Amino acid sequence: MAVYNQKQPDFSHFVSLPLAIYHPRLVDKLVDFQNTILGIDTEESGIEKSVFIRPKTFHLTVLMLRLWNRERVKAATEVLQTVSSEVIEALENRPVKIRLKGLDCMIGSVTKARVVYAPVEEIGGEGRLLRACKVIKDAFIEAGLVMEKDAKQKLKLHATLMNARFRKKKKTTRDQFDSFDARGVFDQYGGEQWGEYRICEAHLSQRFAFDSNGYFHCCASIRFPERTQHERRPTELGCISWMFKSGCHC
Repeated sequence: MAVYNQKQPDFSHFVSLPLAIYHPRLVDKLVDFQNTILGIDTEESGIEKSVFIRPKTFHLTVLMLRLWNRERVKAATEVLQTVSSEVIEALENRPVKIRLKGLDCMIGSVTKARVVYAPVEEIGGEGRLLRACKVIKDAFIEAGLVMEKDAKQKLKLHATLMNARFRKKKKTTRDQFDSFDARGVFDQYGGEQWGEYRICEAHLSQRFAFDSNGYFHCCASIRFPERTQHERRPTELGCISWMFKSGCHC
């Protein structure tokens, strides 16, 4: 296993499973969620608009990457494209859907939350999606594109809703708002049924850069198996056409 080990720069890219691009009703749900929570007196809880994920960027996170030059970005795009057939094999060449239900804290506690996310459940419970994601992660590790500390992180698919690190910096003490009180959020949305959604593809996404559709800039992608023609819904046809309209490149 080839693992890069030196002083760690910031994350610049990540492997994502886009949801917002293909499921506009989910985006609407996220907007309602944000507006509802912000409608509560949130000053004491430390919740403000900037801690919410942008609805049009909603996704599942597979792997965070530190690609600090063009050579590493190019290598990463090649890795993702090369591993495509293995990913499809792990998915058994069949479509895969997930269910998002409730809330959980990844870091901190409900009273001092840093990351609040929607737990992910693969419909059917076969583990195909997790196996496919492991194929991707292992390929990046073998290519030497994952830092040692990051390689040791357990693969945990998650859909982030709120993150204290998103907070816009203010003229306050440095650690005043490194977390927020999420009790009100859990009271209202702890049992929320966010819905069931098909995973259309995997992206190598660039942080802090966005395409015209509002999603993170796509450097490379892998298409996941589609439904048969008679099963496709109108909103899911975008899973086929979007890539040809915008393309993925860095």
